[in-house]
Amino acid sequence: MRLANLLGIDVPIVLGPFGGLSSVALVAAVSEGGGLGSFGLYGYTPDRIRDTINALRAATSRPIAVNLWLPRGDEVAPADVDVEPFVRAAAPLFEAAGATPPTPPASFLPPLADQLDAVFEARPDVLSVVFGIPDADTLARAEGLGIRVLGTATSVAEAVALETAGVDAIVATGAEAGGHRVSFLRDPAHSLVGTFALVPQVVDAVDVPVIAAGGIADRRGVAAAFALGAEGVQVGTAFLRTRQSAATAGHRAAIAAAADTDTVLTRAMSGRLARGIPNRAMRELEAAGMIAPFPAQNWLTGVFRAAAAASGDHELASLWAGQAAGLARFDDAGEVLDELRAGVPG
Repeated sequence: MRLANLLGIDVPIVLGPFGGLSSVALVAAVSEGGGLGSFGLYGYTPDRIRDTINALRAATSRPIAVNLWLPRGDEVAPADVDVEPFVRAAAPLFEAAGATPPTPPASFLPPLADQLDAVFEARPDVLSVVFGIPDADTLARAEGLGIRVLGTATSVAEAVALETAGVDAIVATGAEAGGHRVSFLRDPAHSLVGTFALVPQVVDAVDVPVIAAGGIADRRGVAAAFALGAEGVQVGTAFLRTRQSAATAGHRAAIAAAADTDTVLTRAMSGRLARGIPNRAMRELEAAGMIAPFPAQNWLTGVFRAAAAASGDHELASLWAGQAAGLARFDDAGEVLDELRAGVPG
């Protein structure tokens, strides 16, 4: 129970933080059930971060986590890229969604420093990060406020680098996981280590607690993770399929219908490699061969994705899901948590 004690939770089960698909209701359900509810803050302004954490605090008195993306250094600004060719390539998708092709904003993303200031002001219990290593100042500020920091690794080398920097625990995420591949030392396409191979090697390489992620959706996956030496699990797709998530009904239905081979890795929806269920948007963008660099592509597709979500058209959405989608059988977060809890040893 080292991880549970570290995070102040009853059961070492962490909700995957969904950028754009997190909901206060789902975070509260997991935290109230004894796990660690996590909320993804990708692209959130400081004011929205404060409002979100305040809403989480109002919904549960139990520990909560929020997640931020760290810059990899390959991000483009609006001045760096001519988006018009990419907008033209996606024109049929804008038309299908009933959305107006956008003009570039002043900035694709808020500054990380401003996001961190807002997080520290609102003081969640846990800050998790992806795509990099938090700097010494961030870690010192978190420690001073009593905020635990989770780093995310897709390789042993990344895990060692995170531990050396001083994170409190490491999420070892295998290639089976849904959503973005969060590698930062090598190209994600060259860091596709499966959970079953990754977790025990990370456990052997570091002393901090390791949380297994990727391909875990029921009690069997939890038991396997602990047998590999993990001290906790992080689960995304099984919770994303529940009615408490912010996924659309079409997205949840796609997860419920998915088989083991029904997810693929693509850069089409955001400009970065991610795992999801293929649909019209993914296929047409890949066929066009015009994918803008991150985060320009994510901004561009976000316009027609938002319009499609409002109308319930899941063919134009990002249907993020992991390879264990076929094991995501519950539509209630409490039922998922009970199923996962049954696999925790002792």
